[in-house]
Amino acid sequence: MKLVKNLYYYPEKGMMDCNSYLIKDKLSILIDPGNSQFLPALLQDLQKDGIDPKTINIIMNTHLHGDHCWGNDDFKKASGAEILLHKIQKQLGDAATTQTSKFFGVPAVELSEDRVVDEDRLNLGETEIEFIPSPGHSPESICFYCRQEKVLICGDVIFNQNTGRVDLPGGSADQLKQSIERLSRLDVEYLLPGHMDIVTGADNVRRNFEFIKQNILGYL
Repeated sequence: MKLVKNLYYYPEKGMMDCNSYLIKDKLSILIDPGNSQFLPALLQDLQKDGIDPKTINIIMNTHLHGDHCWGNDDFKKASGAEILLHKIQKQLGDAATTQTSKFFGVPAVELSEDRVVDEDRLNLGETEIEFIPSPGHSPESICFYCRQEKVLICGDVIFNQNTGRVDLPGGSADQLKQSIERLSRLDVEYLLPGHMDIVTGADNVRRNFEFIKQNILGYL
């Protein structure tokens, strides 16, 4: 589903899946392919929007919990896209890929990457993505911020009237509160979380941050 300009949103399909986002530009990036089980549905949704998966160049993740990245390798096979890891994810990803899998009693995420991104931003053409480290839900969480478009793809850091859980391996309530405080200062019109509904409109995004600060963070 096209949200605006070159930004597309594909809602999670079931349990242990996540919302996926596509930014289509000179280089196109798919953020969080989700669970391999639901990959056929994601590919079908892309094609309904007139997008050939083979035109997608890059796969990245907001964080490395399995529901966000189990589909990385299979989407790579379908598209030919490169899997990129942010440097923080390379350094701190073990809690998500190994320890969290043990926590849930499921096989460990077998993560592979084609290269590691050392820079703090990625230029896709007309669109520039800023990587914002946002630990708390998971130590290697990053948010993708498109400043000009006022888009924040925030993974499981913040949801519509809720936040990501902090009781998984590597989670930290204090870090999550700090991350949300930093993110709340950004100019955002599209708040795009890893699960549940998106939040659109600058006033709605602002009210969502205020609601979470007043009603959620004090209980973490």
